[in-house]
Amino acid sequence: MHRIDALLREYDRARAYTDDLWKDLAPDEVTWRPHENSSAIGWHLGHQAHVAHFMVRNLTAAEPSPDPELDGLMDSANPEKFRGALPTIERLTAFRDTVAERVHARMRAIASGNVTAPEQLTIVASHLLTALINHEYQHDQWISEVRADNLGHPLPPDPEGDCVRRLDGYLVVDGL
Repeated sequence: MHRIDALLREYDRARAYTDDLWKDLAPDEVTWRPHENSSAIGWHLGHQAHVAHFMVRNLTAAEPSPDPELDGLMDSANPEKFRGALPTIERLTAFRDTVAERVHARMRAIASGNVTAPEQLTIVASHLLTALINHEYQHDQWISEVRADNLGHPLPPDPEGDCVRRLDGYLVVDGL
């Protein structure tokens, strides 16, 4: 239980860092694309949540998407030119928040043993959360580059934590 709780705190830290990267931007900056084959910051925000939902759904609990209309749009398997228009900032924020609430609820159910095969799912949940955190940070790197290099905004400091470090230029959580 302790490991899942610690990883949930790291998941929240990673999501808070993402928020530090975009919440002060103007809506047109969030939806701006550096070029036609590039994704906007807003797409990365939705994609981070989309992946979290699908990983939890496919590995621990079959539950419906919180916003099925966003599934195709936020899927990186679909080329940029076929993804469609981004939703509003409010809808992206609601999607991200709902997915995070579901991640927490499912991981807490696993940590408390309120699932079938609790020991097996505890191992799955630990690796799943580590992957979700590192995926969040993976896309934060791209968001950071656009924020600083293309939009000219300063970057927030890296998140502080005993198990957060940079590898190959990317933030990662390691060692929990």
